Amino acid sequence: MTEAVLTPAAVTRPNLTEDWLAVVIGFAIFLLAIASYFGADLIGWVVTTAVWTDASKALAPAAKSYAALGGAGALFTTFVVLLAVLSAGAAVLGADVKKFAAGFAVAFALSYASWIVGSYASLAVVTPADQAKFGLSWSLKLTNEGGFLVALVVGLVIANFFPRFADWLKEAIRPELYIKIAIVILGAFIAVTAAGKLNLASSILLRGVAAIVEAYLIYWAVVYYISRKFFGFSREWAAPLASGISICGVAAAISVGGAIRARPQVPVLVSSLVVIFAVVEVLVLPFLAQTFLSGEPLVAAAWLGLAVKTDGAALAAGGIAESLINAKAAGEGVHYQPGWILATTATIKVFIDIFIGVWAFVLAYIWTNYIDAAKGGEKAKIGEIWQRFPKFILGFIATFAIALALALNADAQSLPKLASAIGEANVFRVIFFILTFFSIGVLSNFRKLWAEGLGKLAAVYFVSLFGFVIWVGLIISWLFFAGVKPPLAG
Repeated sequence: MTEAVLTPAAVTRPNLTEDWLAVVIGFAIFLLAIASYFGADLIGWVVTTAVWTDASKALAPAAKSYAALGGAGALFTTFVVLLAVLSAGAAVLGADVKKFAAGFAVAFALSYASWIVGSYASLAVVTPADQAKFGLSWSLKLTNEGGFLVALVVGLVIANFFPRFADWLKEAIRPELYIKIAIVILGAFIAVTAAGKLNLASSILLRGVAAIVEAYLIYWAVVYYISRKFFGFSREWAAPLASGISICGVAAAISVGGAIRARPQVPVLVSSLVVIFAVVEVLVLPFLAQTFLSGEPLVAAAWLGLAVKTDGAALAAGGIAESLINAKAAGEGVHYQPGWILATTATIKVFIDIFIGVWAFVLAYIWTNYIDAAKGGEKAKIGEIWQRFPKFILGFIATFAIALALALNADAQSLPKLASAIGEANVFRVIFFILTFFSIGVLSNFRKLWAEGLGKLAAVYFVSLFGFVIWVGLIISWLFFAGVKPPLAG
């Protein structure tokens, strides 16, 4: 692909790399969130969006202590703070701050409006119970992650029908910066989620290790081979594509893209495909699970954790499957304790997510010492691995380690408080994800991308996901979870 199509505005005076800037911003948000755990709620004003039918009730501050702000006040405060922080970051990167600020104001408005639209109940509601809560007989079941898809579509419309507008926005269109900040925050969220699942039966936790072996050693190798052998992709494209399809989607594609020094557009395009296909999986797989796996509910749960490639979509799929399978079992006189199917899906997904940093380091080492070294005839020095390693992964590891240590040392009363504090940071992660997918859309001129091979990229994803990944995941889930049932209610 021609880099000019997708590359954000060039920087002229980079005093700090984008990776380190992402670590600074992401880690600062994490520390401010942790302050809430120790009694000082510093970021509870950040805006959250609930699934809604009444637009006046869609927005609210994350913490009740900031309720006086109201939804509009929380949204305005969030915008002002992000504008100030990111404009300062743009200055550090040597960007045109005035152009960045103007573009970011518009990008934030359109991105968050997309998120609000995506949270409309008829689009987002997934379970029969939630449908009843909102008085709906039908919904698209996209989950509120459908907002990512809306943001992507809005960006695509701008890129393909309003190219001058897209060009005006480009200083603020920085998907890699936004997603890297989100990944730093993601480490803490995964840690607290993992700690909260330690009360699952040890047998389920041990079986979850199989997910790591499968995703990293089986899935990745096969998808990489398919991409190279049958579709003719270069290593630069095949590695992020294999990581996005086989591991955990957006975060893995971006991390691996940084580790092998792929051009920015490579992981960005893979990320857009991840979200689109995840929505399709949420709409299809839970119903297949109910139809064919209702007698093996934890096989179904593990399968969804292995097959669905974004965290939110995987958990949504697990929640839908739990509702469908438990309802079918109840009709047959079997009443399972609630929560086990969803918790198993979450456990499998968390095990996979934890090793993003490890895999990025492994690939950085391989590319430095074998792939790229072969081009020059000698191995690179050890220091090159450090130069190549995506530094934002260090932020991911740091927030994960600190949050996990706090969670493991928290008592039963303190753990929910910690989860609430990290939840405030996670709201920022969602906002940066929204900005990422809007930015991906704005940088994607479909006609040029199609001519350069986007259709072939989507074909690899489709063939790999529906021709291999889903079914191998089902076999692995059956081998490790067949016969393991949730405890019966009562």
